[in-house]
Amino acid sequence: MFLNGPPRPAVIYFLVDHLMGTTTIIDGKAKAAALSQKITEKAAVLRNNLGIRPGLAVVIVGEDPASKVYVRNKKRTAEACGFHSVKHSLPEESDQPTVLNLISQLNSDPDIHGILVQLPLPSHLNEQLVTQSIAPEKDVDGFHLQNIGMLTAGHLDNAFVPCTPAGCMVMIEEQLGHDLSGLHAVVIGRSNIVGKPMASLLLKANATVTICHSRTKDLPKVAKTADILVAAVGRAEMVGAEWIKPGAIVIDVGINRTQVEIDGEIKNKLVGDVNFEEALGIAGAITPVPGGVGPMTIIMLMSNTLRSAEMTTS
Repeated sequence: MFLNGPPRPAVIYFLVDHLMGTTTIIDGKAKAAALSQKITEKAAVLRNNLGIRPGLAVVIVGEDPASKVYVRNKKRTAEACGFHSVKHSLPEESDQPTVLNLISQLNSDPDIHGILVQLPLPSHLNEQLVTQSIAPEKDVDGFHLQNIGMLTAGHLDNAFVPCTPAGCMVMIEEQLGHDLSGLHAVVIGRSNIVGKPMASLLLKANATVTICHSRTKDLPKVAKTADILVAAVGRAEMVGAEWIKPGAIVIDVGINRTQVEIDGEIKNKLVGDVNFEEALGIAGAITPVPGGVGPMTIIMLMSNTLRSAEMTTS
């Protein structure tokens, strides 16, 4: 018996079709490109009709190589969408007042609609104090407690949703529709950035949701009950074939750098939290790493920034 009623026919057909051993590869890069085109068009309309150009400010403190790559990708995408894009690079030794003063200036800048502080911050800075200093209406990362509260309460019309779970939800809904009634979703990971907001979005879509973590008993057994499995723990290829229910949608949020030997040479390789090769033929659909969740995360940041700019007209 389904507590929320039986699954809709489209969902049943999807699950049955994929019990036959074929797996759909969810192309996050292609989906992000399609969304980017729509965002670019809407930004142009906003600029031409009202003279408003969506503005995104990214703040990075220090010289972390991975953070610099992420910031560069975000700035490039913002510019491609026709946004006003600003990067503020602060030295590693910058103190708390310096960072907070910059954010205060950006909060007051009418040309900036979205503010993003690249994490992680140097250890001497208070990450929560910094993220909570961003004005909620410019918190396009969705980390402010006001946005978190609205998301948890289901008031999505007034909340900025964290970009990674928002992107995951777009891909899930593309496969299964907007109403997930009767389906069981399992989220592996309970972080404030992915796991918890992901669960809130799934609940809003009427899924029955289980959140798992390092202390969950019989984790593979619980995972295998999922019609929708979201892996967000940061452990390379932890989720194997025995974790996956045949026909399930698998969303792999993990980005892990590993080393592999290719032609006698050691090279770096990006892998997810799911063993992709083992999942093929079992999962109904799966996001690859790279090329799955990553591109969607960045484009949802652009979507939130555009929305913030549009809200200034109301």
